[in-house]
Amino acid sequence: MNLYLNGKLALITAASKGIGFATADMLMEEGTKVVILSSNKNNIEAAAYKLKEKHNRDVFSIVCDLNSLESIFLSYEKVKKEFGEIDILVNNCGGPVPGNFESLSDEDWDKAYIQVLRSAVKLAELVLPNMKIKKWGRIINITSLSVKQPVDNLMLSNTFRTGLIGFAKSLSNEVGKYNITVNNVAPGYTLTSRLIELAEIRANEKGITTEDEIKTMGESVPLKRVGGAYEIASLITFLASEHSGYITGSTIAVDGGAIKSTF
Repeated sequence: MNLYLNGKLALITAASKGIGFATADMLMEEGTKVVILSSNKNNIEAAAYKLKEKHNRDVFSIVCDLNSLESIFLSYEKVKKEFGEIDILVNNCGGPVPGNFESLSDEDWDKAYIQVLRSAVKLAELVLPNMKIKKWGRIINITSLSVKQPVDNLMLSNTFRTGLIGFAKSLSNEVGKYNITVNNVAPGYTLTSRLIELAEIRANEKGITTEDEIKTMGESVPLKRVGGAYEIASLITFLASEHSGYITGSTIAVDGGAIKSTF
């Protein structure tokens, strides 16, 4: 299937590994020009090298701290100067610190707000003017199954990722007339560094190994396994394509059936 992405420019945040990296890889397979961001210089340069070697094309990588609105703005300006305006924005970020309500500080709340919600809002604010001029654009937010089914001990993620889908739904109503779609992808248990981090915490509480906890997570899913990053990236790539043009304002789970609700 031709996804009609050849020559489009995609900006992907938190793309040095996991779902972000897999998304960059799959978009490049479709001929998309890709810019990848991460707060870790070594990791993002290593990711860019891997992608360049695989696809025999340059990949522009930028060190960007999503906890800083200034860093986001400067990163966008670099992309604009080097490549031009962005056609596809994939908002991804690591999860905020785990914890229940009473364990979280004011600083934790403020940082999580900027990291998860405000960074995505700022990037949308930067890319939308040119998308409107072109009358074409894709904004895709990577969230979590927690937006449909809150996860214990993830108070910050439950709060701000849910806020992000509210923003996305509202924005989709405003920009649809410009042929711009705004959607959310809600991964379930996916084998990434974030999942391993959560599994380690749970394993320590239970007195078991991290591997056993990951296995337990998988057993709780109807498909009896955790997902892979490329399974999430497949949906993101489709939502970035021309074929998804009548899908907007949606939150789509890729969770192996873990979410128990009917909608």
